[in-house]
Amino acid sequence: MGETKNIIIRMPNWVGDAVMASPLIIDIKNKFPESPITLMCQGAIGQLFAHEPLVSDIIHFKKPSGFIHHLHQSELIRDLKKGEYETGILTTNSLSSAWWFWRGHIKNRIGFSGRGRDFLLTEAIPFPANRNTQHLVKTYKELLKPLGISESSTLPRLVVTEEELKDAKGVLDKEGCSGKSLIGINPGAAYGSAKCWLPERFRSLTQKLIEDPNVVVVYFGDHTQRPMIEDITKDLGSKVLNLAGKTNLRDLMAFISLLDVMVANDSGPMHMAYGLNVPVVALFGPTSDKISGPLGVSEIIHKHVECSPCFKRECPIDHRCMTRITSDEVYDAIQRLRRG
Repeated sequence: MGETKNIIIRMPNWVGDAVMASPLIIDIKNKFPESPITLMCQGAIGQLFAHEPLVSDIIHFKKPSGFIHHLHQSELIRDLKKGEYETGILTTNSLSSAWWFWRGHIKNRIGFSGRGRDFLLTEAIPFPANRNTQHLVKTYKELLKPLGISESSTLPRLVVTEEELKDAKGVLDKEGCSGKSLIGINPGAAYGSAKCWLPERFRSLTQKLIEDPNVVVVYFGDHTQRPMIEDITKDLGSKVLNLAGKTNLRDLMAFISLLDVMVANDSGPMHMAYGLNVPVVALFGPTSDKISGPLGVSEIIHKHVECSPCFKRECPIDHRCMTRITSDEVYDAIQRLRRG
């Protein structure tokens, strides 16, 4: 495939997956520097790339149901036709996403094969044979081969503006965090409870961290996780800050950018952290760090028990993959990254 113009990428629907797909933007721009790149993003995912300088436009869409769903699909298809996109890349594997690109008159439609959608694609790429053992970043890069882009070493990237950093720093300074070493903790995960380390271990870790007078611990999470985080941080004092439910994705990116270390389960904020070049301590259990582990400066703690990875949302037995992770070893991993 030769020179291409007006490229659109249908980005993944999950925060972590979207971060892992971000190298596609960089690699495409390196190959076709004059071609504008548009992202098609569901829900709030587009916020991640709101200030990515390589992106010319973002199409935001929701996925409602019923008549509104039909109406919104018509609007989305109209936007795709209006963009006159020559090449579209589908990181999602649904039939509907391929159908939208076909209805939107996108000339070259590249995506992974399967789910009965091959006839809607001009380039239906078989999934890699080692899909279940290689990193998802590498799997996504397979989609670029029809464009003549060979596999690169490009890492995920997110971009935060100076103004956003200034605003986040102002919030932290008002909370007495100025000049302190900031350790971020994200104790939740969207996938399910099986991915989550025990709340009492997070509390024990936090108590140990704040013994250092120069450390402030900042907790992140959505509004549904706030009660859990309130329990974790109860009576721990002013050196523990709970921002759960108080940030959108852009705010969260800015706060994470200011951290010295991020501690998280396999979750969107974990991926956001290494996309922002923040060292990560990643706690893995039912999922695979080979497929979705942090890239860059990181410490991965994964007890490879006989049933892990199981990829189950709820543990049917004793959650041994996570209960065997101790507060002390997570603390030690944080200290190694702080010294590094």
